Amino acid sequence: MDNMSRKQRRRTMRRNKPKNTKPELAVRKILRDLGFPGYRLHRRELPGTPDIVYLQKKIVIFVHGCFWHACTKCGRFQMPKTRKKFWKKKLEDNVERDKKNLELLTETGWNVVTIWECELENSSSLKKRLRRFFGKDDPAA
Repeated sequence: MDNMSRKQRRRTMRRNKPKNTKPELAVRKILRDLGFPGYRLHRRELPGTPDIVYLQKKIVIFVHGCFWHACTKCGRFQMPKTRKKFWKKKLEDNVERDKKNLELLTETGWNVVTIWECELENSSSLKKRLRRFFGKDDPAA
């Protein structure tokens, strides 16, 4: 991305969409494959507009992109080299907002799980984590 013109960079950044991203679609497929259908999407009335919501179980799932949410789990996240002040504030604000939304949700009785984009590289590990989170080793149980 370093060699992009401003116009190219702007076009690339504008293509990033807030919902129905590839990582989100992948997580939804995993949930269906595990036998956990019945979720709702992008509930605006909840703090942070969670990506996936199980209303009756009071479970919300956020699918975070490693760049936009400043992932510390993988080595992918790098602060952009241009407009450093802008990006530093933007990403710090995103992280702070994520923390605030997590607090608001847990205070009101919601169970929250955050899945990072990089976790999709090891789907078997992610599947185990989701089964544990839902309290089922066997999705049919």
